Amino acid sequence: MKLNKLVNTDVDVDIKGITADSREVKQGFLFGSITEDKYIADAVSKGAAAIIVAEDYKGKIPADVVVVKSSDPGQAYALAVAKYFGKVPEHLSAITGTNGKTSIADFIRQVLTMMGYKAASIGTLGIIKGNEAPIPSPNTTPNNVRLHRELKAMVEEGINYAVLEASSHGLHQHRLGGLSFEVAGFTNLTRDHLDYHKTFENYLDAKLILFRQNLKQGGTAVLNADIDVYGKIAAVCEQRGQKIISYGTMGQDIKLLSSTPLAHGQKLEIEYFGQPKAIEIPLVGEFQAMNVLCALGMLSAITGLPDDVIHFISDIKGAKGRLELVGQTSTGAGIYIDYAHTPDALAKTLTALRPHTTGRLHVVFGCGGNRDTGKRPQMGKIAHDLADVVYVTDDNPRFEEAEDIRNEIMPACPGAYNIGDRAKAIQMAIDNLLPGDVLVVAGKGHETGQYVKGEIIPFSDHEEVLKNI
Repeated sequence: MKLNKLVNTDVDVDIKGITADSREVKQGFLFGSITEDKYIADAVSKGAAAIIVAEDYKGKIPADVVVVKSSDPGQAYALAVAKYFGKVPEHLSAITGTNGKTSIADFIRQVLTMMGYKAASIGTLGIIKGNEAPIPSPNTTPNNVRLHRELKAMVEEGINYAVLEASSHGLHQHRLGGLSFEVAGFTNLTRDHLDYHKTFENYLDAKLILFRQNLKQGGTAVLNADIDVYGKIAAVCEQRGQKIISYGTMGQDIKLLSSTPLAHGQKLEIEYFGQPKAIEIPLVGEFQAMNVLCALGMLSAITGLPDDVIHFISDIKGAKGRLELVGQTSTGAGIYIDYAHTPDALAKTLTALRPHTTGRLHVVFGCGGNRDTGKRPQMGKIAHDLADVVYVTDDNPRFEEAEDIRNEIMPACPGAYNIGDRAKAIQMAIDNLLPGDVLVVAGKGHETGQYVKGEIIPFSDHEEVLKNI
């Protein structure tokens, strides 16, 4: 493909590939968005034909390499990738927010598949097409090249519906640049990723990129009316001429009226576009009820068939590792696994399980290393206040000393067990379960490894639970 078809330049040199990773550059490639000298030198040495840099870049690049300067090199690169691959499914939607993205994307894919559409989801669980097994992905929102390569492959396989999780990192790093969505959802906004974004305002601004840049003018925004920033998000959408579907206990379009706990699920009474409806879902907790409402709003907009999608929602299955009932002990104590790794998520998980607990509520959890340290005492206090028995353990310590992380949690939850070995913590928690008790193993969800000192050590909460019951 000619360079002038990809970026703003008059030069028509042939481009044979595109990447933002200098290690992947080959002869004739367009290299984009990273402007550090060492990476540019590496790309040049491997035969890059053209390089996208910032307007103020002062480094030296050989005369035979085309230099494309941009006021926003990340976005210029993202648009070039989109043009290079060219094909995406006809119906694209995306979901952002701190918690709930994975479940909602999974619910949407499940329902669309049940309705006979060829649909896929891309997110934390990987790339899932129809009812096939997930294809692992290293990031919630894959890098531009992988994302567009996968979307193009979906088109060639006849998949015309795709729903993406839009992470704050992915949005801020332009990984969704060049994509245009018909429908976008916003779940909630609570403390997370402040090690990257630094402030809560920056975190919100990253999320709003989805509505400012990616959601089509005239597209539909499905927004949680119960959150503090609803007004700010709605204002952005209104300025862009986007239709708003609001959901929640304060929702105008999909309103949660009540929730009644069932053995391993709940019955929801809702007002659905002006009509009273009762639905049963095989999921526990108010936050899962909210996830279902968001999925219903997005599905209604995606398909234009609100009366049809609501008939399928009761048949959904919970996403792997999202408040998932993994098993029961011989005495009937339930054991759940959940991805909760933020203060808000942990609080919602424990609150969700309390109505289903006639005995004691147990929790195994930890905090990740080299990440926001401020949430460690917050999560310790939440576990202490909302659970009856607490086990503090390791959860991806990365390059920190695991014991140091646990020691930052422990003062906020006096009386908790401090057990660094996650397998032993899970085993002890299960051994301590009595009839009527409930255990949740929180933090890792679907993950199958522990990140320790630069290594991924194989580890699965699911396997550890199942070997102990």
